[in-house]
Amino acid sequence: QVRLVESGGGSVQAGGSLRLSCAASRYTYSNNCMGWFRQAPGKEREGVAGIYFAGGSTYYADSVKGRFTISQDNAKNTVYLQMNSLKSEDTGMYYCALGDYCATLSHLGMDYWGKGTLVTVSS
Repeated sequence: QVRLVESGGGSVQAGGSLRLSCAASRYTYSNNCMGWFRQAPGKEREGVAGIYFAGGSTYYADSVKGRFTISQDNAKNTVYLQMNSLKSEDTGMYYCALGDYCATLSHLGMDYWGKGTLVTVSS
């Protein structure tokens, strides 16, 4: 079983920054990418960013391009999400997920999920 633990959430004013971390207990042979997803109150979960472990290809939702950066530290089995220029609409629960297809940022490509970390952006 794979365990994913998110951290780094918190409350910040609009324009501020946060860095989320996702630590995995292990990676599996069949899972080759990690994604970040978020869910705002009353809204569906949406993909935010994804990264493939081999090669480091990254993918972003249009709403966060230029503001968020996903990165990895394979030695630590950890993926990060640097979030800059935060907006109130970035508020929500952020989840990391381990999967085998991240390019479309769909939850369907994910096999394991963390419990989430809350991000609140006040305007």
